[in-house]
Amino acid sequence: TSTVSNGNTERLTDEITVRNAVSSADLARTGGNAIPWANSASGSAGVISSIAENQDRSGRTCRDFVTTKHSYQGIANFTGRTCMGNSGEWMLLAFDRQG
Repeated sequence: TSTVSNGNTERLTDEITVRNAVSSADLARTGGNAIPWANSASGSAGVISSIAENQDRSGRTCRDFVTTKHSYQGIANFTGRTCMGNSGEWMLLAFDRQG
């Protein structure tokens, strides 16, 4: 028998996968090149086309990014923001579908 995936679970695992790809990217080495990502749990994949690192008002390191997401629902563009928390762990603060 096969199971039907829960859409919310798939979205959450996609968000975690993208957050990990953005937060672990070595921006000095990527030189602005696209970074592919894939989530074997959901079957989704995409390409992060840009990452901009900056400091927010409280001084924590954040990265704003643009990515595509190819899934069984089609292809979509997303923008997002991930910031480093006090414990040193990256938190995804935004992951918004565009258009």
